[in-house]
Amino acid sequence: MCGIVGLFDLRGQRAIDRAMLERMNDAILHRGPDSDGFHLEPGVGLAMRRLAIIDLSGGNQPLYNEDGSVGVVYNGQIYNFQSLTPELQAKGHGFRTVCDTEVVVHAWEEWGEACVERFNGMFAFAIWDRAKRRLFLARDRLGEKPLYWTVLPDGMFAFASELKALLTLPGLERRIEPRAVEQYFAYGYVPEPLTILRGVFKLEPGHSITLEQGQETVRPKRYWDVRFTQGPAGTEADLRHELIERLSASVRMRMISDVPLGAFLSGGVDSSAIVAMMAELSPVPVNTFCIAFQQPDFDESGYAAKIAERYRTNHVVETVDADAIGPIDRLAQIYDEPFGDSSALPTLKVCELARKKVTVALSGDGGDEVFAGYRRYLWHVREQQIRASVPDGIRRGLFGMLGAVYPKLDWAPRFLRAKTTFQELASDPVEAYMISVSETTDPERAAIFSSRLKADLQRHRAVEVLAGHIAAAGTDDPLAAVQYADLKTWLSGRMLVKVDRASMAVSLEVRVPMLDHTFVEWAASLPSGLKLNGQERKFILKRALEPKVPDDLLYRPKQGFSTPLARWFRGPLRERIRAALLGPALGGSGLFDMTEIARRLEDHAAGRRDHAALLWNLWMFEGFLRNTGARA
Repeated sequence: MCGIVGLFDLRGQRAIDRAMLERMNDAILHRGPDSDGFHLEPGVGLAMRRLAIIDLSGGNQPLYNEDGSVGVVYNGQIYNFQSLTPELQAKGHGFRTVCDTEVVVHAWEEWGEACVERFNGMFAFAIWDRAKRRLFLARDRLGEKPLYWTVLPDGMFAFASELKALLTLPGLERRIEPRAVEQYFAYGYVPEPLTILRGVFKLEPGHSITLEQGQETVRPKRYWDVRFTQGPAGTEADLRHELIERLSASVRMRMISDVPLGAFLSGGVDSSAIVAMMAELSPVPVNTFCIAFQQPDFDESGYAAKIAERYRTNHVVETVDADAIGPIDRLAQIYDEPFGDSSALPTLKVCELARKKVTVALSGDGGDEVFAGYRRYLWHVREQQIRASVPDGIRRGLFGMLGAVYPKLDWAPRFLRAKTTFQELASDPVEAYMISVSETTDPERAAIFSSRLKADLQRHRAVEVLAGHIAAAGTDDPLAAVQYADLKTWLSGRMLVKVDRASMAVSLEVRVPMLDHTFVEWAASLPSGLKLNGQERKFILKRALEPKVPDDLLYRPKQGFSTPLARWFRGPLRERIRAALLGPALGGSGLFDMTEIARRLEDHAAGRRDHAALLWNLWMFEGFLRNTGARA
């Protein structure tokens, strides 16, 4: 695992400023504390930080082909490198190492841009081909590894694993992108390809960029997509067996390591499945790590303990409370862009816990998106059935009226919070799903945004991102359509960002077996009824795991990896968040109506409304403003 940075002159072959490249590379020291490496020649500069995982002595970068004409800086792991190596050797390529990085170089020589189609792994890399005067960048299919890029005013293309490296560039304008502000407060993160800064972009998952000197237009190109089309038929028993075989193979590939290895164990279905597979494959006890909460309704550590006991793992648990939140600046510095998922806090804590014993950890992320584990999938499919049976005119009028008059019961269980359900039923499918995934509604954002920001948005709405992906899903199946959208937004923009930044902040590599692209493609081919069966979510996965995971864990209500923010903001963190939100950073940005923010603080503190998600998002945005000095 590594971090990469680079500069490429789109206008010619100007000398690259080594000191500038070093500053970029130093900004991501945490991603690779073991070593660094540089390549400079007229027109191009590449650098990297290395966290050594495989071939500890021979895998330093940049790594070159036999004559030094092709070099790569690379972040990630190619899990099938052991099968690709003899194939490339048979074609005449000579290898000096036994690491996966060298496979990338020779695969480029052999297959060019199509090399990415041969890789099974997580990666973001840049290849410089001197003979062709060509720079090639690519990001893995599901977005496990990040890659930011921009073109500076002087025509210099810059890229990096994290935004903080680009922030060291003196030519980078730190101007806030208004559309990204709208999207952040809607989703809790900024979906690809935008970033919070104008003119800075994320390379989308499954995309690559090819650049040549003299070519000033940057055109990312898609090389992979997933399709939810039904595959070959099979009995449920056969499919359960195949699921376990495929998942076990994915876990086995991700256990290849020359350094200590472990797993996150939350007590949920997905992490329990990964630990069960690892225990069956490992000749020694698996190292497992768990975060607990003092509040029982947020704590899953008891379930994790059951799995740990069953598989005799070396289990370590740490409890998180409000005092553990620490300075908000730390999260702002780790995530660079404002990032509103409060479970980033326990994620960071479990990464810190794991790093004390291991360098690589496996995670159960991706299971909910791949096998339809979120409650919102069940509600969406049910609502679609109602929409199909009630004429539009009656549906919009009836449920729109009910949504307007029904009280907003933030504190109540979902089945009593009918206001949201009525609003969703009155909406079209895309608008309805947006309500279920968003942190705030359109009226809520309009209330806290300043008149200036609303004018700068020029009617842009965050729902346009979701609508674009649902339209591109290529399916009439309501479940498949929103699963596809979540893979493109929620998974890559939120879940994987959360884990990558938290783990890399402490120099820990995290691998995600559920997101093996061949496994995702196979799961996408399964009928939706095997994922969402009646009221049972992740049906086929749970059925397949019954011999390995206790029923009381498989079939309990989903709890999720979250924090008790609402309580903390009325108790131990009340004064801290008030001071932050009413301080000079938000007020001086010109982006917000501070009277409305103060009102929401008071409503939450008094228990009249639950604004915890909005207040956390504002707090993270405030930290971003102070940390970066960005301006509207």
